[in-house]
Amino acid sequence: MHQNFRTSWHYLAQRSSLALLLLAFAGAAFADTPAPAPLPSPSSNFAVNLINRLVQRGALTKEDAAELLQLAQADTARVQAAVAPSSAPAPAVAAPPAAAAPPPDSDDTVRVTYIPESVKAQLRDEIKEEVMQQARTERWAAPRTFPDWVSRVTLFGDFRFRYEGEYLPKGNNNTGAFPNFNAINTGAPFDVSGTEFSPQNDVDQNRDRLRIRARLGVAVDLGNGFTSGFRMGTGENDSPVTENQSLGAANGAQGGNFSKYQLWLDRAFLKFEAGGQPDLDFTATVGRFDNPFLSTSMIWADDLGFDGAVVQGKYGIAEGVTPYLTVGAFPVFNTDFTFATNQPAKFPSEDKWLYAAQIGTRLKSGDFEANVAGAYYYFQNVEGRLSDPFTPLTSADQGDTDDTRPAFAQTGNTYMALRDIVPSALNDFGTIDQFQYFGLATPFHEAVADARIDYNHFDPFQVSLIGEWVDNIAFRRREIADKAVNNLGPDGGFAGGSEAWIVNLKLGQSVLLKNGDWNAAVGYRYVASDAMVDGFVDADFGGTMLGTNHKGYTLSFSYGLSPAVWAGIRWMSADSVAGPQFKDDLLLIDINSSF
Repeated sequence: MHQNFRTSWHYLAQRSSLALLLLAFAGAAFADTPAPAPLPSPSSNFAVNLINRLVQRGALTKEDAAELLQLAQADTARVQAAVAPSSAPAPAVAAPPAAAAPPPDSDDTVRVTYIPESVKAQLRDEIKEEVMQQARTERWAAPRTFPDWVSRVTLFGDFRFRYEGEYLPKGNNNTGAFPNFNAINTGAPFDVSGTEFSPQNDVDQNRDRLRIRARLGVAVDLGNGFTSGFRMGTGENDSPVTENQSLGAANGAQGGNFSKYQLWLDRAFLKFEAGGQPDLDFTATVGRFDNPFLSTSMIWADDLGFDGAVVQGKYGIAEGVTPYLTVGAFPVFNTDFTFATNQPAKFPSEDKWLYAAQIGTRLKSGDFEANVAGAYYYFQNVEGRLSDPFTPLTSADQGDTDDTRPAFAQTGNTYMALRDIVPSALNDFGTIDQFQYFGLATPFHEAVADARIDYNHFDPFQVSLIGEWVDNIAFRRREIADKAVNNLGPDGGFAGGSEAWIVNLKLGQSVLLKNGDWNAAVGYRYVASDAMVDGFVDADFGGTMLGTNHKGYTLSFSYGLSPAVWAGIRWMSADSVAGPQFKDDLLLIDINSSF
């Protein structure tokens, strides 16, 4: 019976930004309104005055106000007809008691007739409940609570303080046998005809330093399965494999003398996920994100971020058996539009890509869990190419394959000279001005197998065996031997290789959740020179000669100090595999925190 009038009030509350005021004062106005009685003009009923004021301020149109009045009058007439005593004469219902004639209504004035007390009470309760329900849902009227968007935002971060000691045993070759190819390729080309040494790696002087790593990120739930995230991180340069900042290091116009350090954009991504179950899930991610593949740090450094797009899916086919697939495309290098910068006619693009796919299965049976996978990492255009013949007159002259050199590298890979420099009278027939860059001597198409087996009978104490094997199937020894400038044996012949493997045994809690939790690990690896691209591998093992072309063992121990703080110590000992002798021992002592 009162539905139309209730709808009208609800419509008025929605149309007005003063809905709460209407709720607060309409009840008082209803309670104070005599029944039945003529309404003086201007009305003493607060609700009527409020409607008038809304009309005057443009929050309610005259047409809407008139419609509300008509609906109210119609409902009132029906109410009065229903509640009037049967013995009362009909005119008493049709006309209110006589009263002094009110002044004529203005254009902006609306009138509301008598509303029974029961209707007013019902309207008060229903309007109050609806408004309060909206307030609870949107969290704008509840004390000591936050807006809804706050619950969709997650802040996270971590901090690590490290002591790093590097100890170089006697006997390392310090005769200029370890060129720093990354320093050459990221600077001016090196004149190989000169008498000066090229930039060299440290092979004979011990070093120690204090380092920090700090990262802060935010993840935002965008609804309907979408998530976006960002993370900033420290780093003394733009190395892709580490965010360590050496305290006091003065390089890149920063550091030293307590000056401030740089921050880098470390992650930025948009992710869609459907399913979200341990045995049923699908995700698609674009931007810059964490390593999506099952792997060890031997092939992909722990801090490495992947740029590009990746799709992942898993589907349980039986109890304890969940196959999964990961496929992605990742730009490694994009040629500058101005290459070459000092020529009006530009050189062709030398874009480099990584295309990757991994298929694997998670298995669980009793106390055992296993994760096994096979992957194929196809690097396109990362290898160097010999340029068209030309004669550089200065170090600023560019060859048409200069951009095939790595934009970032560590050490270990085999290199070739990129420029086909023509001897002429301008360079004294090849005896001067031999400005040279260096590129990777082999393509990289890496076939990889990964496995992890966990024994959980003594949960939370866990025993884990972790292994990885890599073979660069694009490696061609004879082709590389004709152009290699490093990784040479005592007889001057090429001594590099294409395979790598690692085995780790880990004991203790897999995650340190409280004071007293611990784990320990021992591992051994063998990494030939050209098993994988050295620019993306472990940023600790090998010390000053980070990368590939080494073998050795790792010992580690970690201990929980609180749910979010733990300490760790690692000892790494590495020997070179091919080329001149190089040995390195590295001690890392860390204290970590996260939130």
